[in-house]
Amino acid sequence: MIKKETIAALIENYLKNNSLFLVDINISLDNDVEVTVESYFSDVSLDNCTDITKIITDKFNRDVEDFSLTVTSAGLDQPFRILPQYLKYLGKEVSVQLKNGNKITGILNEATDNYIDISYSQTIAIDGKKKREKKEIKEKILLSDIKSTKPFINFR
Repeated sequence: MIKKETIAALIENYLKNNSLFLVDINISLDNDVEVTVESYFSDVSLDNCTDITKIITDKFNRDVEDFSLTVTSAGLDQPFRILPQYLKYLGKEVSVQLKNGNKITGILNEATDNYIDISYSQTIAIDGKKKREKKEIKEKILLSDIKSTKPFINFR
């Protein structure tokens, strides 16, 4: 049986040498293996995925292990799973869905193992005035309060 730890160890040096990091390894009951990687600085190339596939398939015999393998990059529509994904998007716009149902879109200022710091604008009503005003908010949000965080894609 193929183990996540074995695959992670196999590709560790390649990831390090190519400024990549491991996001996740999923192995189904049917031995369908999916490896998700991300780049610290740019996009994951097709060559990166091909190289990682070769490293893994050279180690395991498909006739003995009977597995399928998919190596992919973390998509823009996929929520962040690990801290390095948050760190990659420091200074960029992200969309945060909170567990309480609220959604915040703003600039990611800081990310730790426990919280993120985000800046965003909010239009609020001011007592005694008809006109609403924009207020700049900087907020620390515990990771335990976050349902998902994704890169914000602006189509304007």
